[in-house]
Amino acid sequence: MVVPELRPWRAARPHVVRIAGAVRPRLARAAATVRPGLARLRGDEKPVARPKTWGYTAGAATAGLALAAGVVTAAGPWDSSGQRTAERDRAVALSRPGGTDHGSAAGAPGRPRPAPSAGPVLTGLGGVSTVRSGPDGKALADALTPLLKDPALGPRPAAAVVDVTTGRRLFGKSPDAASTPASTTKIATAVAALSAMGPDHRLTTRAALEPDTKEVVLVGGGDPTLTAREKADGQASLRDLAAGTAAALADRGIREVTLSYDTTLYAGSDRHPIGENDNLARVTPLMADEGRTDDSTSGPAARVPDPAADAARRFGDFLKGHGIKAGAPGLSKATTRAKTLAKVSSPPLSALVERMLTQSDNDLAEALARQTAIATGHPADFAGADKAVGARLRALGLPVKGAAFKDGSGLDRADRLTPGLLTALLAKAADPSHPELRPALTGLPVAGFTGTLTSRYTDGAAGVVRAKTGTLHGVNALAGTLVDEQGRLLAFAFMTTGTEGVAPTATQKALDRVASALAACGCG
Repeated sequence: MVVPELRPWRAARPHVVRIAGAVRPRLARAAATVRPGLARLRGDEKPVARPKTWGYTAGAATAGLALAAGVVTAAGPWDSSGQRTAERDRAVALSRPGGTDHGSAAGAPGRPRPAPSAGPVLTGLGGVSTVRSGPDGKALADALTPLLKDPALGPRPAAAVVDVTTGRRLFGKSPDAASTPASTTKIATAVAALSAMGPDHRLTTRAALEPDTKEVVLVGGGDPTLTAREKADGQASLRDLAAGTAAALADRGIREVTLSYDTTLYAGSDRHPIGENDNLARVTPLMADEGRTDDSTSGPAARVPDPAADAARRFGDFLKGHGIKAGAPGLSKATTRAKTLAKVSSPPLSALVERMLTQSDNDLAEALARQTAIATGHPADFAGADKAVGARLRALGLPVKGAAFKDGSGLDRADRLTPGLLTALLAKAADPSHPELRPALTGLPVAGFTGTLTSRYTDGAAGVVRAKTGTLHGVNALAGTLVDEQGRLLAFAFMTTGTEGVAPTATQKALDRVASALAACGCG
C-alpha cells in the first residue's frame, strides 16, 4: 500500500503557485462570464460585492493543480521537484515576467503581491476542513439546470455532483440512469485494477530457456508499454531483454536457438468487439509499442496485424545483433521446466493508470482489465474482465447496479455506467482510507494543460477542472473533480447520448460550460 507523504508537495508548491498565476486570468474571465447569469437566476440583477473572489479564484486554481503533488506519492510522471512535467512545461509557456514566484525581469513592473494560497490542499481528503460549508443544492440546481438544457447535450443528459468531503450528493439529474459511458469507463478500470493489484504492481515480460532443446520462449506478461524503441524512457525495453537473454545464453555456451513466443496469459479472442480499428491493437499479452506502425505513442494509429508475432520477430532481430542466431519465431507455450534467462518490468501500476487516463490509452485499458481478471481468479478474456471489474467495485461498496463493463476502454457501446457510479468512483479514490486508489485522480487530464483536455477550457476553468473525457459517435461524457470558489473538492459526472446530429465540438463545449459554471459558482 502506498502512504502519502508531504515531501512531494513541499517541493512542488512553488511550481503549483506559478501555475495558479498562469491560469488565474482565464478562471477570472470564466467567473466573470458566468456570475451575471447566476445572479439573474437568484433574482438579483445588481452587482454583488464579493471582496474575496480573487482569493477564492487563486486558491481554487492552486488546489486544483496541486492534486497530483499534495495527495499522492512520488510515483508517476514527476520531475525532480515533484511537479508533473506536462503541467510544469505548459505553465512556464503561459507565464509572464514579474509574475508570482518568477522573480522580476528587466523592464518588468514591480513584483506583485503573492497570490493568496489555498488552505491545506484538498482538505476533503482528510483532516479538518477550514473552508466554508458545502455548496447549497438548490443554488447548484439553479446554476446547472439551465445549462443542461442546451440542445447540444441531446434529449436526455444525466448528471451528478458530490461533495467529496462529506460524500453527500449535491445535485443530480437522472444520476442513476445507466448509459453508454465511452472512455469514462477507464475510471472504473483504474479503480478496479488498483484495488486488485495495488499501485506498486508491475507487468513483467521474460525470456525462458527450455532445457535440453535450446528453445527460447518469449513469454508475454500483458505489458502493452513494452517498447522496441532505442530510447525506452522508463518503459520496459525489448532491446534490454534481448541483451540480457543473449548474455545468459552466451554464459551457457549457446549461440543458436529456436525462438518461440507465448501468449497464453490471456484467454479467449484477441479481437475487440468493435473489430479492426486504429484506436487499439489486438488484445494480446505480448506486443511492442502497442503494435503501432509509426512513431506515435498515443492516439489512433495503424497497427500490425499480429502484435505478438511482430514483437517476437523484433526480439529475434535484437538477439542476432548480440551474436545469437535465431530462426523465425513460432507460437508455443513455456513449460514449468523452462528457466528464466532475463526479464524486464513495466513502470508501476500507478504510472500505468495515470498514462491510461491522461492519454485515454485504449490498449493499456484493455490490458489492465485483463490483469484485474487474472489477479482475482477470473478468466483473462472480455467476459472475465467484466465480472472481475464489477466484483472489485462491488467489494468497495460502490453502486454498480445497472453497470456493465464489456471492455476496459469504453470503446464497446454495450458498456453501461451511471453518473452516480462515476462520482462514487472518484470520491472513493479520494478517500484517505484508500490511498492505493489515488492514481485514479492524479491521472485525470488537467483542463487546458494535459492529455485529452489540453486544447479545452481555453476560456474556462483551465487548471481547476481535472476530468476524463468520453467520446463516441452520439455519446459524450465528462467526469472528474474540481475545486469550487469556496475551496471545496467536488466530484462530477455529466453524460449525454443521442447527439448524433450535433457537432462533437459543440457538445464538448456545452459540457465544458457546465463544469466551468460549477467551478465558478459561489453556491454556499
